[in-house]
Amino acid sequence: MKRLFLLIMFVFSPFSEAALHEEIVEYKAADTALTGYLVWDDSKGAKQPGVLVVHEWWGLNDYARQRARMLAELGYTALAVDMYGSGKTTEHASEASGFVKTIQERAGASKERFLAAKAVLEKQATVEPGKIAAIGYCFGGSTVLNMARTGVDLAAVVSFHGNLATQTPAGPGSVKAKVLVLSGADDDFITPESVADFNQEMTAAGADYRFIDYPGAKHGFTNPDADRLGKANNIPIAYQAKADHDSWLAMQELFKQVFGR
Repeated sequence: MKRLFLLIMFVFSPFSEAALHEEIVEYKAADTALTGYLVWDDSKGAKQPGVLVVHEWWGLNDYARQRARMLAELGYTALAVDMYGSGKTTEHASEASGFVKTIQERAGASKERFLAAKAVLEKQATVEPGKIAAIGYCFGGSTVLNMARTGVDLAAVVSFHGNLATQTPAGPGSVKAKVLVLSGADDDFITPESVADFNQEMTAAGADYRFIDYPGAKHGFTNPDADRLGKANNIPIAYQAKADHDSWLAMQELFKQVFGR
């Protein structure tokens, strides 16, 4: 009887943590079948801002899903996006490069798949209409930046160690979202010239943006698996705990500005 009483007290206690709700979401963009990961915590409110999470070039793996869960714990309904189709993932750089190339070779495929995921998120009962942001890592970071450049209706975009170069630079007035770029000062894939070009592009476009460089941080600095993957693939990526922590806080500060939470 005592054990039953304690169980009841835990279930109805205001201090007990609500479980996250997780769903695998099947959707399509043109003829491509996509498999996303949706997560939210309804104890955070009946209506929440929605956040799209665009994966690294490794695909929609456990790391991307974990970031979606972290967003749900903050009070957002998060959808980890599948950009490759059928939930494809890899830990081999050559295969990842091939996945990215396949998207790049088909004009408009990246935006088509991003918008398909955005439509799925906007239909969720927990999502507050008009309050959608997007974050991305590596390949995903450059993806969300390009969505902002082309005027996709988003409240904010956050790029974590994403490529800054683009073939479709923003035009004056085209960027609707607030833009936050979180980059590693020692990222071998980001040149000083590309940083200068990006700042010039955003300024000329009249974008509301902020660029932060983290000292000593290399490409992939938010992913605890970066050291292992970098060594296995002989590529210059590495995790840095401080830059990971500080960049996540910077994202939260932006979201508080645009969403009030």
